[in-house]
Amino acid sequence: MTARIHPSAIVDGGARLGENVEIGAFAIVGPDCELGDGCVLASRATLERNVRLGSDVRVGSGTILGGDPQDLKYRGEETWVEIGDSTVIREYTTIHRGTAESHRTVVGSGSFIMSYVHLGHDCRVGDGVIISNSVQLAGHVHVEDGAIVSGLTAVHQFTRIGRQAFVGGCSRVVKDVPPFLKAVGNPVRLYGLNSVGLQRSGMDAEILKALKSAYRLLFRSEMNLSQALTRARDEVPDLPEVRQFLDFIEASERGIGF
Repeated sequence: MTARIHPSAIVDGGARLGENVEIGAFAIVGPDCELGDGCVLASRATLERNVRLGSDVRVGSGTILGGDPQDLKYRGEETWVEIGDSTVIREYTTIHRGTAESHRTVVGSGSFIMSYVHLGHDCRVGDGVIISNSVQLAGHVHVEDGAIVSGLTAVHQFTRIGRQAFVGGCSRVVKDVPPFLKAVGNPVRLYGLNSVGLQRSGMDAEILKALKSAYRLLFRSEMNLSQALTRARDEVPDLPEVRQFLDFIEASERGIGF
C-alpha cells in the first residue's frame, strides 16, 4: 500500500516515505526527512528538517521534531533527530536536532514519549524508556534503556539517568541517577532499589539481592564513595548488572544525588 497523505499536508520533495505511511491534515514534512514503513503523523505534526523515523513510529498532533537546537554556539551545522522503531511520541512534544558536539538527538526503539515533553539538543534516550507528561530534558541528557521519568520533572543538562531507574514526579534532577534505583525530590534524592520495576521486568532474585547489597554499601554505610566502591567490587557478586551499577557511579561527573 502506498502512503496516505491528506490533501492539506505539505511534504517536501526531498522527503523519503516508506510503505503504509499515513500523514494527517495540515502536517508538514520538511527537507531531508525520512519516514520508515508504517509511520503515522497525526494532524498538524511537523518534521522541520533532518528527521529520521524508524518503522511504525507514531507522532501526535502538534508535535514538532527537528527544530534548531537552542544553543547559542549552533552555527547551522547539519545535525539530526533520529527516532527508533515503534516509538510513540504524543501531542505537543518538541525534540530539537543535535549540535556540532554529537550531531544527533536520539530516541531509541519502543519508547513512549508523552504529551508536552521537551528533549533538548544532543539528548540520548534509550530503548523502552517512558517519559511522562511535561518532562523537560535539557541538552546532552542521557536516559538509559528501560528508565521511567515521571511527569513534570526537569532534568539539568549533561545529567544521566541510568538503566531501569525510576524518577518520581515533579523532581528536579541536577545529579546523576544510577541504574536500577528510585529517585524523587527537589533536588532529587535516592530511595533504594526500583524493586517493583525490576521484578516486573523479570530480573532474577540473585541479581536483585546483589544490587541491594551494593546500594547499601554505597549509600547506607559510613564509608565515603571511593571506599564503598572498592568494597563493593571486592564483596558483591561480580554480575553484569552490578558492574554496570558501579561503573555508572564511578564515571559520574555531575555527582550522585544521595
